[in-house]
Amino acid sequence: KSGLLCTGRCMALNSFENRVYDVEIEEENEGIPKNSPSRRRIVKFYRPERWSHDQILEEHEFLNDLCEAEIPAIAPLKFADGATINYTENSNIAYAIFPKVGGRSPDELSPDQLTRIGRLLGRIHNVGALKKSVHRLKINTTSYGKSNLEFLLKGGFIPIDFESRYQSVVENICTISAPWLEDSDYLRIHGDCHLGNLLWQDSGPFFLDFDDMLCGPAVQDVWLLVPGRDSYSVDQRDILLDGYREFRNFDQKSLRLIEALRALRFIHYAAWIAKRWKDPAFPMAFSHFGTYSYWSTQVEDLEEQLELISAQA
Repeated sequence: KSGLLCTGRCMALNSFENRVYDVEIEEENEGIPKNSPSRRRIVKFYRPERWSHDQILEEHEFLNDLCEAEIPAIAPLKFADGATINYTENSNIAYAIFPKVGGRSPDELSPDQLTRIGRLLGRIHNVGALKKSVHRLKINTTSYGKSNLEFLLKGGFIPIDFESRYQSVVENICTISAPWLEDSDYLRIHGDCHLGNLLWQDSGPFFLDFDDMLCGPAVQDVWLLVPGRDSYSVDQRDILLDGYREFRNFDQKSLRLIEALRALRFIHYAAWIAKRWKDPAFPMAFSHFGTYSYWSTQVEDLEEQLELISAQA
């Protein structure tokens, strides 16, 4: 369906959520080195029933919008019919094909790099604010908090020793945080904007993997890039925001959302593992999930988050 002839060389890439492969293709110009990115394509098979067709389209639309604004992003390639999504014939699994782009992951960010990342993020959010997200998940205390709590409780994933404490702390976090999130400006954001999804080329930084694209407040992408709370991390975040403000205003009041968003991510992450538990890869990778120690740590971490959130109320 892609019209590309493959050589047969294919390598599975590290991805828990989807199935992603680095595929070598035949090139008309045989002078191109075999390790050249132009000889390869990234084929992404989306996990069934996770995103709808329209939700995947919104991811692709965002990526195309970024490219049209001359912002470094990796947009999906079009099939012969002009679509960016296709489906396997037997299992009807959605897949897309992306160009392969090289880059390196930064180990530690210098002030100059933080400024440049901030500028890039500001430009991304400017594009994100140009259109409404109709089908994508909106991050709030229902989608990331209460619905995940309900799933964990109904599924019996939380040991009885921690069930009531976990339920209580999640409900209290949601009660305090809900009005703050409701009062926030929402736009299309990366959603999973940590350093693992950042690559650096000679021309500068760019972000990978918009699979978790969300409708949410801008600060969600900011705190994931600089997640620490200590003074060094605060200084790093300030440098990043200085670069951000060169291209887009940033609501300083939204910084109070960080600990609430961090707590919601804890809850969402636990439910994410639970929802994938029938996938053989997950028990192997998260063997500690479900243990007494795991849930003890979860409850203690969320209770700490509740203290931090309450102090801001």
